Amino acid sequence: MLSNILKHYGYPGYDLVGEKGSNAFWLMAQHSDYDPALQERILAAMKPELTKHNADPKNFAYLTDRVRLNTGRKQLYGTQVTYRNDSCQAIPRALTDSLAVNARRKEIGLEPIESYLNWISQIHFETNKSLFEQKGIHKPKLLPLPKPGA
Repeated sequence: MLSNILKHYGYPGYDLVGEKGSNAFWLMAQHSDYDPALQERILAAMKPELTKHNADPKNFAYLTDRVRLNTGRKQLYGTQVTYRNDSCQAIPRALTDSLAVNARRKEIGLEPIESYLNWISQIHFETNKSLFEQKGIHKPKLLPLPKPGA
């Protein structure tokens, strides 16, 4: 289905299907891990839509990271995480140049990685609260936030 849409219309941006429709297409692409080649084609078609403000740059970052991990490369933006279940802490999966990740995230419109990881850790904790409390963990381990302007 996604491949047919891409073939006939290109990336379905806001001008073609509206913001909700475009985001729905992206979400299906994001979770099409069974076909990284399709994800790469969608990502390539999405890229020129960004300069036309016809697609969400944050979605582009998430799909970029997903494609890179699904093809054996390190992610750029740190959007894909795993969890330390001994402390209920989200940590980014393999990441390129971690010292520059916040600059890349800011450029595309994402919050600092520390804020993102803390948010994901809190969601993971709340979703699995009873399991963590059985282990004696009563709150997620959070990272210090960067100073404003840093």
